[in-house]
Amino acid sequence: MKPYVIVLGNEKGGTGKSTIAMHLAVYLLHGGFRVGTVDVDARQGTFSRYFEYRKASSVGGLRVPTHFAVRKSPAENIAQAKADENDDFQKAMAALDDHDFIIIDTPGNDTFLSQLAHSYADTLITPLNESFVDLDVLVSVKGSDNKRLHPSIYAEMVWNQRKERAKRGEKPIDWIVLKNRLTTLYSKNRSEINLVLEALSKRIGFRLCGGFCERVVFKELFLSGLTLLDLELSNQQMSLSHVSARQELRELITFMRLPHTEK
Repeated sequence: MKPYVIVLGNEKGGTGKSTIAMHLAVYLLHGGFRVGTVDVDARQGTFSRYFEYRKASSVGGLRVPTHFAVRKSPAENIAQAKADENDDFQKAMAALDDHDFIIIDTPGNDTFLSQLAHSYADTLITPLNESFVDLDVLVSVKGSDNKRLHPSIYAEMVWNQRKERAKRGEKPIDWIVLKNRLTTLYSKNRSEINLVLEALSKRIGFRLCGGFCERVVFKELFLSGLTLLDLELSNQQMSLSHVSARQELRELITFMRLPHTEK
């Protein structure tokens, strides 16, 4: 069986793609799965640096996936650059062909490598901060009544990559929009965004997931190569915030309905 591919995608930076990708990878590793990871945002390199920190960690017993970084081609000719990037990407995917899951982190802008990665997604997760500034990655809102909705360039790109999968005879992408970095405070703006997202989910075909609250702990763990799932190995005391964040992660995994996760 082919590996199940999970892609973290959003054409905006700072939405938490790499953080979620790290936690998903470690969660699946803890479940005993063979996990491969691919960083096609190698210029930024957040995903790749995290695993470097993890390998260098003083905490024993940390599991690490098989990781590849695919870099943008230096070729000046566009056709040659795309051919080089496609070749490097295919080599990474082929090397991970005997794994159970592949998790791919993509850049916060439109690149050929990002489009290519999206076309291989069995599940696509798009983290989204709750603001109308970030909402335009999915939709353009026309008018003050928030009712005239037009799919964004990114939404159209996802649609095009769905067609590429169909050409290869593969199943449709399960697209999940994940509300991320949430606050606990109610606001009218938040309520309006939720209404727009719920309406949009039916129109362009994604499932809407609750997501993660904003937590300092994610930033604190990054430099040590740890996740919330590793705290017991590092003998760190669990706070209420840690427990809540772990529950949010479990709820995301349940919502994703990944194959074989009962293993």
